[in-house]
Amino acid sequence: MNYAIIGFGEIGRTLARAFARSGIDVSVATTRDPKRFAADAAAIGPGVTPTTLMQAAEADVIFLAVRYAAHADVAKALPDWTGKIIVDVTNAYGVPSSELGGQPSAKVVAQAFHGARVVKGFNHLVSAVLDQDPAVHGGHRVVFLASDDEAAATEVATLATELGFAPVKLGGFSEGGLLVQAHDDRWGHLIFKDLVKFDS
Repeated sequence: MNYAIIGFGEIGRTLARAFARSGIDVSVATTRDPKRFAADAAAIGPGVTPTTLMQAAEADVIFLAVRYAAHADVAKALPDWTGKIIVDVTNAYGVPSSELGGQPSAKVVAQAFHGARVVKGFNHLVSAVLDQDPAVHGGHRVVFLASDDEAAATEVATLATELGFAPVKLGGFSEGGLLVQAHDDRWGHLIFKDLVKFDS
């Protein structure tokens, strides 16, 4: 299994540091020439490799860490994303429900990435919190996951655990997943909630 992060802004870099902290290799990409951000990637760790967008799209699991408005452009990198798991880290705050066709934003993302197995996740914490060590006072910081593909959510949950987090699955996009998606100019009720899970 190989991993990539598309988007190397604040959240993208935070995710790259989480991979580096856990010793898991990850590729990072933007629409820019990889040479332009190679030094920033190297500063995070030797396992963080700058690549092109097309190279990142070859990964098995891809974190989509771009602005929501940019997701459709990224999706055009491949005509068919079948077999890929896309972790949707975007937030559609301020996007009118009418523009989303009355659907949760993650469903719109899933439609753009034709054939992909999309999991909403790692989007409910601000980067400064997500960037902290997920091991907290004997517990682990929670990341919420939602997907209409249970098997994909389970695979991402396994990765989240390897990254040191405590994954909590919320069900489908239109079920518990609504708690971690923005609606017009309102945030889902679990967005910004910094929770720690302790083993019983």
